Amino acid sequence: MCGRFTQHYTWAQIHEFLSVTGAPQNLRPRYNIAPTTRVDMVRHDAEGRRELVRGVRWGLVPAWWEKPLKDVPATFNARVETVATKPMFRDAYRKRRCVVPASGFYEWTGQKGDKQPHIFVDSDGRPVLALAGLWDRWGDPESGEELLSCTIIVTGATEWMTPYHDRMPVLLQQAEIDRWLAGDMAAEELHPAAESALREWPIDRRINRTGAGDDDPTLLEPLEADLL
Repeated sequence: MCGRFTQHYTWAQIHEFLSVTGAPQNLRPRYNIAPTTRVDMVRHDAEGRRELVRGVRWGLVPAWWEKPLKDVPATFNARVETVATKPMFRDAYRKRRCVVPASGFYEWTGQKGDKQPHIFVDSDGRPVLALAGLWDRWGDPESGEELLSCTIIVTGATEWMTPYHDRMPVLLQQAEIDRWLAGDMAAEELHPAAESALREWPIDRRINRTGAGDDDPTLLEPLEADLL
């Protein structure tokens, strides 16, 4: 799964890697993003260009949802095996694809109450991972306000990833991004990343508390071996 991640790229970096259009923006770095908080996503605009959209709720709310927002189940991840058929995701899968840019994501090892967090980043040092996602637009029946939301698609883990978790986010390659956004790439084509795509190191357990260190880059510093 992908239950926590980080977005701490610059505009120049995301423009270079994802070819987004528009004027440069000051992007706030975030190091401990949790479900239901606001994130960046990239989607096609009306002309088919890639645009960066900010302030999107992480946890998809389908357009047909009629209950209060607090009643939405956990939709921050969508399984690749059921994303095309599950009611919460199938309409967005057909019509509203996105990429969720991430600088890295987190997983945990150890027993309950003694969880050790690990950060996973691009093994070649690229500052952005392109995670396959979906988005939707929902109108709050109580306030009338419009909400954009998104989810990250997860698949089975690689052999390298299995000691940390049995699921992992779908990492899109450069050649796949436009096909995915345009709806020309089927769920069956989404696959785990190459065994060598990511690298990992353990970090401070401060991140175990939701929201802790969200503005603190030292959160990503490798943990000394004697502290493990």
